[in-house]
Amino acid sequence: MARIPLEDNFNDVINKAQRGLKISDEHLAERAGVSLPELASVKAGHVADVVIRRVARHLKLSADALEALAHKRFYPVAPVFPRCFEMFNTPCGDMTVNSYLIWDSGTRLAAAFDTGGDCTAVLDTIAAERLTLRSIFLTHTHDDHIAALPALTAAAPKAEVWSSELEPVDYPGAKTFKENAYFHLGEISIKTLITSGHSPGQTTYYVTGMSWPLAIVGDSIFASSMGGSATHYADQLRNNCDKIFTLPRDTVIAPGHGPLTTLALEKKHNPFFAH
Repeated sequence: MARIPLEDNFNDVINKAQRGLKISDEHLAERAGVSLPELASVKAGHVADVVIRRVARHLKLSADALEALAHKRFYPVAPVFPRCFEMFNTPCGDMTVNSYLIWDSGTRLAAAFDTGGDCTAVLDTIAAERLTLRSIFLTHTHDDHIAALPALTAAAPKAEVWSSELEPVDYPGAKTFKENAYFHLGEISIKTLITSGHSPGQTTYYVTGMSWPLAIVGDSIFASSMGGSATHYADQLRNNCDKIFTLPRDTVIAPGHGPLTTLALEKKHNPFFAH
């Protein structure tokens, strides 16, 4: 797979934090001690370290991590799963979106997480590995994450479709779960953690029993960023901190957009959390 770009640039992070905190340009510029033209230039993507660092402090972002992101000094390198895990990055409209497939090597039972814009590669992997798709778990129900759901269920009609009870998907036969529900694929365990904010029932699936602990987080967080929320920003930050950033440091983070990363890397390099 070709190297997947980071989902957000440094100015995207600034804009997300500013929207979430509901701080106007005028107030942000005044608090940070920068001019409105300087702020506008940085928000448009022009790198100015002094402005970036001053703005970061007043948006409760890590100045060091934000500056590093602006200069493209960081790209995550996650450990490799030697077996039983595949990541798919497919186009959907003007973006790309990730979906995932895990399976138990003994039973050959598999679970898909989101569908992306095209499930062809997922179905090819299922066929090549001689798997039975038992479940399709949705991190949330935004269109880009469920675009290929009809095609995936048509090819695997016995697979159960699951989403949070806080965000049920409008799809025939779909089921819902509560937080801290457990599912199993042979020796693999899947626990549901509600990390809402970006959407009402945004779910992180914490998976154990594989080569590495794995958190499939949807748009809860990305490498060096997180999903936006203009209305529930504080909830999103709190849920991410309480439920994702308390997982083991070697947990592999599988986001809805952008590359794989690890919790240890995000604790150091994500401007929202690297404090």
